[in-house]
Amino acid sequence: MSIMQNQFTIHFWGVRGSIPCPGPHTVRYGGNTPCVEMRVGGKRLIFDGGTGLRVLGQSLLSHMPLEAYMFFTHSHWDHIQGFPFFIPAFIKGNCFHIYGAKAPNGATIQQRLNDQMLHPNFPVPLQIMGAQLKFYDLDMANTVELEDVKLETSLLNHPGEAIGYRINWRGFAAAYITDTEHYPDRLDENVLRLAHNADVLIYDATYTDEEYNSPKSSKVGWGHSTWQEAVKVAKAANVKQLVIFHHDPLHDDDFLDLVGKQATQMFPNTLLAREGMTLEIVPPSVSLPEDLQEAKVTA
Repeated sequence: MSIMQNQFTIHFWGVRGSIPCPGPHTVRYGGNTPCVEMRVGGKRLIFDGGTGLRVLGQSLLSHMPLEAYMFFTHSHWDHIQGFPFFIPAFIKGNCFHIYGAKAPNGATIQQRLNDQMLHPNFPVPLQIMGAQLKFYDLDMANTVELEDVKLETSLLNHPGEAIGYRINWRGFAAAYITDTEHYPDRLDENVLRLAHNADVLIYDATYTDEEYNSPKSSKVGWGHSTWQEAVKVAKAANVKQLVIFHHDPLHDDDFLDLVGKQATQMFPNTLLAREGMTLEIVPPSVSLPEDLQEAKVTA
């Protein structure tokens, strides 16, 4: 089945940060690391390649041959560890356009994906992948245009650097901003620019303010933000829907339920990302008038 040309939907395949954490206490929100798929104007966009990418790959086996565009925020382990297990990349006839910024040491996204699959870390090299892989290097303020889909990028505040993305299409916009740490005295201008008036903001809220500022185990400098800061950004940027993302592996389902309850009291249009969740900015086969451009949510 082809992707409808007027569709803008967001599908969450992995929502956890740092390390996969499957188990009975993470069933409702999921334990896979970051992978978000967007289907926008006939294009399939994939953001990050954590272990959620393996699950996405399984779902794509009935859609081949396929062409997709993969965008990496950075190459910390939890954002690339699913790539060696992405089955569609091993199948001839598929094509993947893979984007990422160079690391501070100059390593390209191709080099970093290649290196994680070298011995002794992995038994099968990247060169075994049968699909056509096309790699593109991004600067920190690039614009990528895929016909009428336009992606903007910006540098985020994260150790080793990371980039955020804004996806624009026909007046609609979604911002994917993960692995970023807020500043103590101001809101991040790069984050605000990407999030400005977005229909959906997906934001790294790994910690609570209490955890982040804990005198016993401070998380300052670790490269992640809090749900309270997410709310501040959402309000300042005038976003329609806030999605709290990159859940800490220590936060079980009950803890995240509490975060969701507290966050919605401060910003009613708040959701906690969970595996299997779909947001419909523009549902398939439906053209929404301007006054009804609210994101819809389905399980």
